[in-house]
Amino acid sequence: ELKIGFSFVSIKNAKENLEKEIGNKDFAEIRNEATETWENLLSKIKVSGGTEKQRWVFYSSLYRSFLWPALRSDANGEFTDAKGEVVNKGFRYYTDPSFWDDYRNKLILLGMISPNVAADVINSITDKGEKTGFMPTFFHGDHASTFVTGSYLRGLRGFDVNKAYHLILKNATVEGGRPHLMEYIAKGYISEMDIKNPKIETVAKAAVTKTLEYAYDDYAVALLAKELGDEENYNMLMKRTGNYKNLFDPSTELMRGRLENGEWVTPFDPEFPYYEYLYREANAWQSSFFAPQDTKGLINLYKSKDDFEKKVDSLFTIPWGGYEAHNLSGFIGQYCHGNQPDHSFPFLYYFVDKQEKSQVILDSCLNHFYGMGKHQLALAGMDDAGEMSSWYVFNAIGLYTYSPADPSYIISAPLFDKIEFTFGDGTQFSISKRNSGKKITDITYGGKKVDGYFISHSDLKKGKELVITTNQ
Repeated sequence: ELKIGFSFVSIKNAKENLEKEIGNKDFAEIRNEATETWENLLSKIKVSGGTEKQRWVFYSSLYRSFLWPALRSDANGEFTDAKGEVVNKGFRYYTDPSFWDDYRNKLILLGMISPNVAADVINSITDKGEKTGFMPTFFHGDHASTFVTGSYLRGLRGFDVNKAYHLILKNATVEGGRPHLMEYIAKGYISEMDIKNPKIETVAKAAVTKTLEYAYDDYAVALLAKELGDEENYNMLMKRTGNYKNLFDPSTELMRGRLENGEWVTPFDPEFPYYEYLYREANAWQSSFFAPQDTKGLINLYKSKDDFEKKVDSLFTIPWGGYEAHNLSGFIGQYCHGNQPDHSFPFLYYFVDKQEKSQVILDSCLNHFYGMGKHQLALAGMDDAGEMSSWYVFNAIGLYTYSPADPSYIISAPLFDKIEFTFGDGTQFSISKRNSGKKITDITYGGKKVDGYFISHSDLKKGKELVITTNQ
């Protein structure tokens, strides 16, 4: 047996960590403690019904959802901060989340089940922001804003919301946090570079992706501004949440890049994927429907609801062109489940009164893109710090964070007949499925009918039963 203690601070702390975390315990004791720790966490969601494979894929996914961020502070609370100084702030210091990936779902799941950890992750990124001048970002977008706002509006405390708000507001208003921010503010969009014959690997501004994501990030900051009584910045930011419309090309009915002079990028192939030109790790189809803050406004850009529905039909039916691009795999038409940008798109049919069509796509993803491979444990793409796994967890129980900054969930037909969910504070609610059809015919919570397909976090905290009835 080999016992190891380590520290990012000092050899002295590494020895102290070894003594406090392991001491005289042998391998069997440590293993049993780890088993108990994971059992306590995984049992926060208890499912019954479904197939044996669905159950172990569910718990494998729930396990993977909690493998990151990683703890970096020592047993005595010390850590090395963003300036390289050894400090002790009285909270557990964590690595940055994989914001571009898991702001969509995993960070909300973390707050629901392990609120104390989520609060300390926010404490950690706030400390980094105060040391560097800006709240940390990751890849594209500014999605710490969604994490902070979505957590606070769901009742998460244990962090200084005013400090966190100051930083996400600064990211949204001062150049240095978000790339090309001043252009975005001045024009209402980010222009793309004029590049002849771009390749998949072309590095440019990913201007369409940034514009669409900044508009959503503005929405997240605006929600917190309103909650904290900052009406002036709320109004300013809400005006910017519609900036996604500035890249909508009526001739193609897709989001398309503009050059610095305002002209559309030409030629335009909506099926060709790019890593960082026009789009980030996506093509036009995998990017064009991202406006979770204003999906009804997005639909209004089309000739009619029927026109929008046909466009979404095309998303799921136009065959993938066989382009070999790392990170892009697991296709239903142009929809790519193996990467993150379009993970909310299966729900688009809800907004044209065709919920059952969404359920067909959701079930296909749940049943075909997880539990793959020789050992039936593989995913159709990158898990990205638990984002794909969290997507499975939420949709398998019939809830999803369609707009994660909003404290609500969109309801679908779960895989399981019964789900018992225990929040980190011990509050419990349950979900029951009636029948196994695709079309939801009735939703009740605590015996009362739910209007529409969304349920608030505050309602779930009341600890009642959510009953989802489908057709036969």
